[in-house]
Parts: sequence; C-alpha cells; structure tokens
Amino acid sequence: MNIFFSELRADSSVRRLSEVLREDPRQILAHGFAGSMKHAAVAAAYDASPRPLAVVTAGREALRGWQEDLTALLPEVDVYELPELDHIDFAAPGAAKGLERSAQRMNILARLLRGEPIIVLADIGAATQKGLSTAEFSRAALSLRLGESLPRETLLERLSVLGYEHAAEVEHVGQFSVRGGIVDIFPINALSPIRVEFFDAEIDSMREYDPLTKRSIKNIGTASIMPLRAADDEGEACFLTYLGSRGVTVFDEPSRLIAALTDARQEDEVRAARMFSWEEMVAAGAAGHEIFAALMSRSFPACTPKTLIAFQMVPMTAFQRQFALLESELHRYLGNGTRVLVLAGGAERANLIRDMLMGWKLSAVVLRKEGDTAEGAVLITSGSLRAGFELGSAHIAVLTEQDIFGRHKVKLRRSVSAGERIRHFREIAPGDYVVHAAHGIGKYLGVETLEVAGIHRDYLRILYGGDDKLFVPTDQVGLLQKYIGSEGAAPRLHRMGTADWARARAKAQKSVEDIADHLLEVYAERQLAKGHAFMPDDAMQREFEEAFPYEETEDQLRAVREIKRDMESEKPMDRLLCGDVGFGKTEVAVRAAFKAAMDGFQVAVLVPTTVLAQQHYQTFAARFADFAPKVDVVCRFRSVREQAATLHEVARGRVDILIGTHAILNRKRVRFQNLGLLIVDEEQRFGVTQKEKIKEFAAGVDVLTLSATPIPRTLHMSLAGARDMSIIETPPADRLPVQSYVVESSDAMMRGAIERELARGGQVYFIYNRVESIDRMREHLLHLVPEARIASAHGQMNEDILEQVMMDFYEGHYDILLATSIVENGIDVANANTIIIYDADRFGLSQLYQMRGRVGRSAKMAFAYFTYRRDKVLSETAEKRLQAMKEFAQLGSGFKIAMRDLEIRGAGSLLGAQQHGHIAGVGFEMYVKLLEEAVARKKGEAPAPPPIETVIDLPVEAYLDGGYIDDAMHKIEIYQKIAAVRTNEDLDALLDELIDRFGEPTRPVLALLDIARIKNYARSFSARSIVAKGEVLDLALPEGEKLPLPALMRLDRVFGRRVGPLPEGAGYRIRLQPKERREILDTALEVVQMVSEG
Repeated sequence: MNIFFSELRADSSVRRLSEVLREDPRQILAHGFAGSMKHAAVAAAYDASPRPLAVVTAGREALRGWQEDLTALLPEVDVYELPELDHIDFAAPGAAKGLERSAQRMNILARLLRGEPIIVLADIGAATQKGLSTAEFSRAALSLRLGESLPRETLLERLSVLGYEHAAEVEHVGQFSVRGGIVDIFPINALSPIRVEFFDAEIDSMREYDPLTKRSIKNIGTASIMPLRAADDEGEACFLTYLGSRGVTVFDEPSRLIAALTDARQEDEVRAARMFSWEEMVAAGAAGHEIFAALMSRSFPACTPKTLIAFQMVPMTAFQRQFALLESELHRYLGNGTRVLVLAGGAERANLIRDMLMGWKLSAVVLRKEGDTAEGAVLITSGSLRAGFELGSAHIAVLTEQDIFGRHKVKLRRSVSAGERIRHFREIAPGDYVVHAAHGIGKYLGVETLEVAGIHRDYLRILYGGDDKLFVPTDQVGLLQKYIGSEGAAPRLHRMGTADWARARAKAQKSVEDIADHLLEVYAERQLAKGHAFMPDDAMQREFEEAFPYEETEDQLRAVREIKRDMESEKPMDRLLCGDVGFGKTEVAVRAAFKAAMDGFQVAVLVPTTVLAQQHYQTFAARFADFAPKVDVVCRFRSVREQAATLHEVARGRVDILIGTHAILNRKRVRFQNLGLLIVDEEQRFGVTQKEKIKEFAAGVDVLTLSATPIPRTLHMSLAGARDMSIIETPPADRLPVQSYVVESSDAMMRGAIERELARGGQVYFIYNRVESIDRMREHLLHLVPEARIASAHGQMNEDILEQVMMDFYEGHYDILLATSIVENGIDVANANTIIIYDADRFGLSQLYQMRGRVGRSAKMAFAYFTYRRDKVLSETAEKRLQAMKEFAQLGSGFKIAMRDLEIRGAGSLLGAQQHGHIAGVGFEMYVKLLEEAVARKKGEAPAPPPIETVIDLPVEAYLDGGYIDDAMHKIEIYQKIAAVRTNEDLDALLDELIDRFGEPTRPVLALLDIARIKNYARSFSARSIVAKGEVLDLALPEGEKLPLPALMRLDRVFGRRVGPLPEGAGYRIRLQPKERREILDTALEVVQMVSEG
C-alpha cells in the first residue's frame, strides 16, 4: 500500500494534512472530500507518522466504510471498534454479551492510555458515553508482583470490584476462578489468562497458561489487571481524553454527528444523562489534533479551525463493465497528463488488468515496490478500496476493481404484489425509528442471534425509552413499520408498559375520524359518478400496440392491463401511474388515449410547460401517424389564429386528442364535444389552484395521472387508497443508472466533465438558474471550453426564439445548452448524457430528480454533477437533499425520492396542516392504517378479522447465521421476504435468489425455509400454532374449530392412537417417537401436508 500512499502524496492537500499533524495540536477543517478519498487521506497521514487515532462517525454504515478501507490500506495496524455499553451491561455484569463489550472497551482504553498507535472507530453513541477518567482508570488497575504480600480474599474482593465474573472454570476474558491456593484470572488487557499461586498470604508464583489445554506457558514476575467496569458507573470523562496530546481525532461529517447526537439525546432521557454534548466531546479531544472532515464547507459549533484544507476530488465513475467508456476515459486521462493508478485485488488480478489494458493499446505497468514508476502509462498495484476517485488539482485518478467490474450481480426481480412492492420502499436499516403495533415508537438496532433454551434464533432488537429493549422474533417482522414523522425532530421513544403509546394512538384516532368523513365524500362522489365503460380491446387496438418499436417491460404491460380494466368499468378511473423518468409512462398513456379515441371519445392531455406540450405532440403524432385518431396541440408555439382553428375543430369533435398546458382547462375557451379521458403529465408541477380546476374539469371523466416523483400529498392519497396506483419500476433493457456526483464547483471539474462528454460526441445540459447573469456564465464556459458551441435558454426569452434554441439543441447544432430549470420538464435529447447543475443546493428534491432524468435516456452511461459553491455554508435541508440524490442513484428510485421527500419535509397532512402533530405522534404508516380502518367503519363494513399468523415453535436452529449473511440490512430484507411468502412457488423463487446472491444455504437457513413451508400449509387450515414440546407435537386451532374427517383419518393412519385432543383449547396433540423427535422438521411438515390435502 506504500506505493498508493506515495502517489497520493503528490496531491498538495494530502501532503498538507500530513504536515499539519506534525505541528502543534490544533483544530483543522478539511472539506471537499468524501467516501474512500477521505479514508485514504487520513490513512496516508497516519502512515507518515503513526499515533493514536480516533474516528467518530454518525452511524454504523459510515463506520463500516472506514473499517473496510482502513484495514485494507493499513493491514499491519490494529483497527478497533469502540463498543457502546448498555445500562444493562453495567447492572448485570454476568451477561456474557455485556461482559465481552465491556472488556473490549476497557482494553481499547488501556492501549490508548499506554500511547499505542492504534486506530479506534466509534459511532456517536459510543464516543459520547461517560466513563472513567484516565486518572481513575490507572488507579483502578490492579498490579500483582511475585513475592508480594496480598491475602487471597483481598485479591478476590478486588477482582469483583473491578467487574470480573467468578466462574467455576476460566473460559473467557473477564473471568476468575479459585481452587484452594490457586487463582486463575483472564485480564481484559492480556492475550492469555494467568495463574496466581499463593503460599499463605504471599504470591508464590505467577505464570501464563493456555486457556484450552490449561497447561502453563511461561513464568512471569508482574501482572497488571485492568478494570472491566468502573467501580461505580457514574464516570465523568469522555474516551477522547485517553488520546493525549499525540492523538488525532477525526469528526466525520460534523453536521451528521450533531444531528445524530441530538436525536439520541432527544429520544431517551435515561441514555441522554449518560452522554456528553457535542461541545463537551470536542473539548475532550482538544489536547491533540482534531480534524473536522466534511464534504461541504460550513461552520460547526465549537469548531474554530486554525487550519483550512480544501480537497478537490470527484468520485470515480462506476464503469460497470462499460469497457468502451473506460477505454476512452483512460486515453483521455493519459492524454491530459493525469497519473492513473489502478488498485487490483492481488498480483494475479494486476497482471490480468494489465493484459486487458495492453489489448486496448494502452501502456500499463504493474508496480511491485515503492519507488517503481513509469511515465505516460497506467500504473497498477495490488490493494483495495471501496471506490476510486479523481484529484483534479494533482492530476491523479485512482480506480478500483469495483469501479471497473461492478460490485454485485443484479438479479431481475420477479413481480410482487402491490402491497409488498410498497413495503420495500421503506427498507429498515439499523438506527431507523420503527413503530411496533403493540409497543409504539422505538429504535431498531439490528438483528441479534440469541440462544434460548439451547436453540439459536435471530431477533430484531428494538430500543425503547428508559433503556427498555424488545427482541422481536424475525417471523413477526410484519408488526414493524418504518417511522416517518416530521423533519428535523427525532421522535420520543415510548417506554414499554406505560400509557404513552395508547395516548398517542387515541389522539391520532380522533383526528382520522374527521378526515375519514372528508375522504368518504371524495369516495362517494367517485363511486356514484357514472362514467363511460369503454369497449374491450379490438383488432385495431392490438395492431396499434404491435406497432410499438420496443419490447415492453413486464411492469409496463401490467400498468396497461390495470388502466384498461379501469376504463372498461363504469366507475370513472382515477389512477396514478408512477414510473421513473424514461421508463415508458408515455407509451402506456398513448395506449389509453388510443382506446378512448377509438371508442368515439376525446382525450385531453394536460402538461405543465409549452416545450413539453410540443414534445408530447410530436410523440403522439408520430405514434398515431398510420392510424385514424387526429392529434393536435394548443400552446404558445402556435399563432393565435392556428389555436383558434384547433379549438373550433375540438368543439366540433374533429380533434380526438388535444395536448396543451393548463389553458385547456378554461371551459369558456375550450369546449370538448365528448371528453372521455384526461391524462395529466408531470403532475408534481401543478399548483393547488390548478389541481382544483382539474378536479372540477374531470367530474365523471376517466383520469390518468403520470408522475416520476409523486408529490407527498398525492402519495398520501394513493397509499391511503383514495386513488389507485400503478408502478413501473423495471428499467428498459440495457439502461444504466446515472452516475451522480455531489461536488464543489470548480473550473477543472466543469472542464473535465464537458470535455469527457464532447470527446464521445455527446451534448451537455448546464443548469444555471440566474437569468440576469446567465450571459456572464456563457462567457466563462467559452473561456473554459473554447471549442464548444453554446446556446442559452431561459423563461424570459421570446417564445419563438426559445423554441428555436431547444429544437437546434435537439438536432445537435449546439454542444452545450446553458439553461435555467426550464429544461426540467423539457424535451428528450437522447444524445445529451451529462448534466451539470450549478448551485444545486437551491433546488427542491423533486426538481433535482426530474433534471437528472433529462440524461441517461439511451444505452450510454450518463453523468449528473450536483455542484455547490466553494466555501458556501449550506443549510441542513439542502445538504440532506443533495445526500438523497447521491443515495438514490439507481434506476427506478423516483418513488423512493418521494418517500424521502416525505421524510425531509415531514408527512404534513393529507388534507390540512393540523394533522401534522398526530402523524408525528404515531408515524405515517400507522396513521394511514388508522385512517383506512376509520373509513371502513364509516362505510359500515365490519372490520376484517386480523389474519391468523400461525406461530411455529420447533426445537431446531432456524435463522440466517452470520456465516451466511453478515449484513444487517440484507438480513432484514430476507426476513421480510420470508414473512411475505404465501406459496411454495414463492419459496422456491426465494431459494433461487438466496443461492444466486449468497451461495448455497447453510443448515439453519434451510431449516428457516422449511419452517416457512410448514407455515404456508398451516395457514391453509387456520392453525393458531404448531409447537413441539418434549415428547409431543401440539397443533392448536381457533376456538370451536375441528379438523375435517378425511384429515383426521389420514393422521390416524400414520400415528394411530398417538393422536388425541389438546388438554385445553381446540386442537390436537401427537405423541412422538424418538426418531420423529430427532427429525422434527420432517415430522411437522408431514403432519401439516396431511391435514391440508384436499
């Protein structure tokens, strides 16, 4: 890795960081870097002068990133994770898990106190926890010397005070045992346990011994025993004080740290009392260097930096096997004198990559040792990083294998029910707030494997107020929902066993009653209104659909089926079609329009902007060219005379499909003879008053609304069932995700991005939202890229000129379109595959998303740069928005963006701001559930009985073991999928997916799938539970239920007189033979199959 560091130090910012750390301790603000670049810069500074280093992160995910990169970059260095101690751990030192964590923490502190150059990673909870001061820690340690006079009883007392556990035999760190005059102790700061032998009250001999064989290894003269916990746990010092003046503390993304700390303190008073504030933590590390590492430059409390270091980095493109693009990029890099370093997994992989590059006529050299170098060649060395980066000012580009070949296999998802589809938009990650149906709001901490009665099982660990903990069995994952409340405020965690949750629910319950009345009016109007039932498809419709030149995706076809079903019923359609930009929503709408037109009805297509009206007109006209329906448009690009002629034709029924902006809602001006379908495109762009007009306009008419990022209120209505929803989330074949970068704007970055696009013959959108200075920006761009042809477009231009500019760009007469956000709902230019958004922090999330959707509409890799100005202090909301754009870079994330917008802006209200507090009290999903129940009650529908969830309790190891799936996010995803399984086909498909993603399942995983299979069968006859206890298998049924006679006869044939009734309640008990007990899974499966047959 030294080769990598020496290349990296060519960058002045990386060098500067190393130099500053050799000077007097101070506060340093380093900004402009993120991800692996940040990890690499810190690792290079550590490598130059090793010293105690602590990194404080806002959550587990960031901590994992640091851990992965630092262990790869510094393989010789000890990298530890500082555990946070629960209150429980202190109160019950005998709990093995707590003991282990306590021992780890004390061992880390002991090493820091000795000044060892170790690296400690701590998330905010562990870092701010109050503990022993360095003086108390040293004082609490116990020193033993050979020949010392120390009564054995005194030693045992001291060990108990230090938190060591008295055990029959020492097996783990933190235990001691006594046999006559011999005391065995396993100190937390030692690698081996020690054996102390007394002669009367004197220490006669001390030796280390092997914990497995119990045989002595060597004699020792002294031993130090560090405390396992404080004598009382009210310590008042922060762990950063242990770093001393030589230490370095890195505060990773301070704005996130402050937010995470505020949330942690707000959600639980008991925990808050044991945590330091942000200012206290910063003060604790002040003896040594403190680095505030942030992507964006902004001021932070308690941070008065003496040194500012600005990094200029751009994350590396994820080429994902786009070798043509990689080849042209490498040629471009070498052409402009950039040093390219590729990190390969090992020597063999390095040779492989070299051969691949040589095949592209690129000179490539494998570097074996420090000092090796070569000019004008791609340098390859062994090493690994999570992702590569580009350092503009130093002309260095670092690529990793992941950048080149991609990280994971992406398996095409099989179709899932709408309910399940909406489920996975709220993936639960450790640290998220969740709502448990029975206990209220808690914090999900991850999946834990516990041993209960000798059987290993996985549980979801939820933290409640007052340090209460709930372990939810993974098969009850359905009882949890992700909490979405209001922005910026962490919810108060409810305490278990108190009335907090009941009160919050009651308040929300009351508020939904009023809303239910209002919703019912909306429903009633929809139900009572009689619309037109369109004719089923005919040969003409099928011919029209066959003329579509591309292959439809499964989602598109499903959406078309759902829309046609609505159109063919008498009830007026009100459907929201959600689909990412460029996923084929327009084609679905075109088919609906054709169906209406062929049935003798007119169609109105409503769009937010003139430019989009023109483009839709071209799309529709091209699709309908060989067919009967007549398409026309009214927009500002048409003269007044032309518009009047069109409207005259519309009134006479000679125009079948009319496209236009909100002007077509004007009833006085636009008269339809026979309107049957209204299509609203880009719904999120219309204001409230326009939406009210649409409502009046659409009474009794079928309405189809299209949107990539449905605005939260619309999302509310469709999630609450007030309108129907179709989702298209499968990208067209060979579509690639847009590479999204959030970067500080700089000339080098802009020049590089534009040149890269022009070099492959493409075009660039440059979004600059200030009309008054747009000409100055044009001059600046011409100065940067003199050869580029640049056109400007903004809303204050004459409309004819604006249209001409847009069309010229579309036809390729310009390389760069410098425009305001007018392009957000603009024309599709397949050849424009780079978009640079200047001052991205000034836009809303939905706007940024729509703008990114302008690029990446062909099979080419596309790039989006969200830039913000250097040294500009960003608001927290802007930072969160930019972060969301980065997180949701994959295809089909429009719906997720809308959900995130709901989180950032707060759920607000379905029907008014006053509901805000109630939603925050119970979380959005619970609120919608209460609303649905209230509506059902008011309709006079009996509430559906809660579905019987069969409980299966068999003494087998059935869980996702750590060796098979390690990541908590993946674990909960798979548990959710298992919980959603309803048929054996589902189960087989899930098994295929597991093998594809994680390899051959282990025995506990196969047992878990078997239990899901048993549950499937058990549901078919409404079993309440299937439990194996001792020598019996109990099959419990709902009160008053019995098994049908054929099922009982089948059981009788196999088990004979061993089958009898349950001692209490409805059901049956089967006495098992030893072989059946040993193979309990097979036995239980056989029983449920017998019962559920025919």
